[in-house]
Amino acid sequence: YQKAGATIAATAEEIFASAEMIVKVKEPQAGERALLREGQILYTYLHLAPDPEQCADLVKSGAVCIAYETVTQPGGGLPLLAPMSEVAGRLSVQAGAYCLEKAHGGMGVLLGGVAGVPAARIVILGGGVVGSNAAQIAVGSGAQVVVIDRNIDVLRRMDRLLGARVMTVFSNRDNVEHHVLRADLVIGGVLIPGAAAPKLISRQMVEAMKPGSVIVDVAIDQGGCCETAKATTHAAPTYMVGNVVHYCVANMPGGVPRTSTYALNNATLPFALQIADKGWRQALQDDEHLRNGLNVAFGKVTCREVAEDLGYAYHDARSLIAAG
Repeated sequence: YQKAGATIAATAEEIFASAEMIVKVKEPQAGERALLREGQILYTYLHLAPDPEQCADLVKSGAVCIAYETVTQPGGGLPLLAPMSEVAGRLSVQAGAYCLEKAHGGMGVLLGGVAGVPAARIVILGGGVVGSNAAQIAVGSGAQVVVIDRNIDVLRRMDRLLGARVMTVFSNRDNVEHHVLRADLVIGGVLIPGAAAPKLISRQMVEAMKPGSVIVDVAIDQGGCCETAKATTHAAPTYMVGNVVHYCVANMPGGVPRTSTYALNNATLPFALQIADKGWRQALQDDEHLRNGLNVAFGKVTCREVAEDLGYAYHDARSLIAAG
């Protein structure tokens, strides 16, 4: 790092005190939020909608907080969320297979089955980046795969991608319940950009699921799509609710840090250089997609979904930037 021109700091306090821009991966912890100052740029994943304490601290700090997960791109999509969603989607099947083993609380089912024995049934909620990557790995494992989404175009894309190897189902309450109750493994990959994840799996559904079945809630970063979900860590990734194994690790890509680091840097570095070279005001003024990443600045919430979910007044980012 020093050979490349970097200076190595001994403590986080030293970095926060001297840096104009803080670049991270995960959201700042409470101790880090206390070190932020007015006008300092924070560029990282934030996931504020399900985290009112973090949002309050960022508002209080006066820092300029740009969230990877709400930066957009032409034609739609979330380019800085996509790399980690790809990793998490692929990992979700791997994690689910592990949890289905009897020794880890599961029913003792092999995803692909064997000759004469049925394969496991995997139900994937959401056909976006997480869901499509999970489906590819699930199909490759030989499992029976169902993908549920409310966007018919997403289901058509999934059908073109994987054909008859995956069953596509339009999302409504009855269809979700029907397939979740018959699943061996449920993967939650739903997303409303910037907002808390909708609770598609009720506690009553969980209580009615097959004993030893598994829920991998990838949406836990946005609060989870299952009512019984609570964030866990890689050190203690699972817990039981009734007879159902829950895997709700809030930073799944952290389990494969080399892959995740390269994938994330490929996407985030160009925007980081824009901010550093132009300053945040000019960079956000020039690029509407980067501007969509601004969640909090100078004590104001500039992401509509976060403001609505947490009860803050919404302030348009363009007006705040223009105000100087």
